[in-house]
Amino acid sequence: MDTRLSHADAAHPDERDEEFDTFPTSRPSDIVRMRYDRLRSIAGRVQTVVGDLATQGERFQSLLSWRDPRATTLFVTFCLIAAIVLYVTPFQVVALLAGIYVLRHPRLRHKLPSVPLNFFRRLPARSDSML
Repeated sequence: MDTRLSHADAAHPDERDEEFDTFPTSRPSDIVRMRYDRLRSIAGRVQTVVGDLATQGERFQSLLSWRDPRATTLFVTFCLIAAIVLYVTPFQVVALLAGIYVLRHPRLRHKLPSVPLNFFRRLPARSDSML
């Protein structure tokens, strides 16, 4: 094993102290509380990100589940038109147009979200129906 790539020397001394602590702990309660609070904050951030991903997945599922027939019809029609356009158009042209759109000047950008993104954000998710 190559120890130069382990980054063990870059770890914070408190992290090393936590790693080599005995069970049950031999440290004062304020240090254990600090470790627990740090773990809770990290877990809270992870839970928030996973919840956001689940909400986006539920919205995408609602596009194809006929829960909202109007949205499903629009999405399937858009997918059909996009498939035909992408089949007919060479890939280099599509890549060039996408690059020009992404790298456009900031004056040409709008502060409001785009129409497809706004439509997607307004789709129902299970978190919206909770009390």
